[in-house]
Amino acid sequence: MTTSTFGTTGRTEDVRRPGRWLALSVLVLAVLLVAVDATVLGLATPFLSEDLEPTGTQLLWIGDVYSFVIAGLLVSMGSLGDRIGRKKLLLIGATAFGAVSVLNAYATSPETMIVARALLGVAGATLMPSTLALIRNLFHDPRERSLAIGIWGAMASAGAAVGPVVGGFLLEHFWWGSVFLINLPVMAVLVLVGVKLIPESKNPDPGPWDLPSVALSLVGMIGVVYAIKELASHGPSLDAGLAALAGAGALTWFVRRQLTLPAPLLDMRLFRHRGFSGAVLADLLTILGLSGLVFFLSQFFQLVQGRQPLEAGLAELPAAVGAVTAGLVAGIVARRFSVRSVVAGGLAAVGLSLAVLTGLDQHTGYPLLGAALLVVGVGAGFAFTVTADVILSSVPKEQAGSASAVSETAYELGAALGIAVLGSIVTGVYRGFPTPSGVPSDVTAAAHESLGGAVEASGTLAPDTATALVSAAQEAFVDGLRIAAGVGAAVLLATAVAAWFLLRGQKLEDGVEH
Repeated sequence: MTTSTFGTTGRTEDVRRPGRWLALSVLVLAVLLVAVDATVLGLATPFLSEDLEPTGTQLLWIGDVYSFVIAGLLVSMGSLGDRIGRKKLLLIGATAFGAVSVLNAYATSPETMIVARALLGVAGATLMPSTLALIRNLFHDPRERSLAIGIWGAMASAGAAVGPVVGGFLLEHFWWGSVFLINLPVMAVLVLVGVKLIPESKNPDPGPWDLPSVALSLVGMIGVVYAIKELASHGPSLDAGLAALAGAGALTWFVRRQLTLPAPLLDMRLFRHRGFSGAVLADLLTILGLSGLVFFLSQFFQLVQGRQPLEAGLAELPAAVGAVTAGLVAGIVARRFSVRSVVAGGLAAVGLSLAVLTGLDQHTGYPLLGAALLVVGVGAGFAFTVTADVILSSVPKEQAGSASAVSETAYELGAALGIAVLGSIVTGVYRGFPTPSGVPSDVTAAAHESLGGAVEASGTLAPDTATALVSAAQEAFVDGLRIAAGVGAAVLLATAVAAWFLLRGQKLEDGVEH
């Protein structure tokens, strides 16, 4: 029996919308795709390095420009979806994502690849807030919505698992560009089925889309992230200082402008809600602590432990299995115990697992690595699902796009900062390794750029020298990875403590909303 309630527009509306679960199955295709796309790049990096020969800096840009652009545009795109219709924006973004994937697959130089990844970020920015906002408007029963968000999060985790396995299979049988072409059939299904199944939703009284705010948001986010990346990579410099000033100035101007606009791009009053602010902060710091490590783990499995791409993909599977399982039951557990205990407990578990990885070496056995990854997955699954639920439940459904965008911005900004900061720690430690005597200067330069470069460059050397060079490079890479794991652990444990205080008294909704 369906339940009726009074909607925000004053008319009676069906709480349990028919076909909502079918519509959800289409929405999670988009999430699956973005997650797959983020993870396959890590596996393809050694092959891409060999073919395109990027410098270490270019390789970091290829890794994080996608997140930079998404972080810069998410708030703008979430707000645009609230105005023009979330379904419309989702379908436009899905079509663009498919088209730009082809450009990624056939990139012929590092520069082209960086541009292609940036364009993919523009398309990706339209997908994630639209999916969460549409869930907010499809499911009015809070318990059903918790389960829907759990499925949404579980599919993101499943994408993180499927990506390496499918990517590994493709890399063993085809060229590296094939990992981007898997986007096309998924996007085709999303667009064709989504047109029929997904209901349109938007803010009934949105006001104009403020273009100066869009520009300020983009300049501010990219400026700040670029400055942090440069500082972490090369230390203080004029470029980093100017970028930090420009970014901070633009974000300050953005906030002040939102407070004066009658229809702001982002309603800053959302942050007065302690649960909303706490959940956003927890998301940002958690993914910061995790992402840099995940980015380099695929390289560790392949280039240090000598696994094939498919085997490396399967080795990362426990994290996704844990996240999927935890995501599906997170809402029930948070209602049984409390929001803060589930989020803080999940984050503490992830932090302790990362602390275990500080003892990593070239010969660490898989049982320890697999167990650590499983605990990381379970902890992250609980934390991310419950914080997404808190963020969506804290706002009126008309602002679902903006709230979803804030949640996703925290995630993407954390990913960009994680790869920039932790990635730069790994790169900085790695570049300092001493090369064996008798190695030519051009080979030394290539070896110091990246571990993939060292493995490839060693092919020109005598067997003994080549073995010594690769061994030294692997040891330096693992040293960097251990330090990055330690920093990640410290960030996660501090975030667990912060979440315990910020989410005090926070509860997930129970009654059907009116």
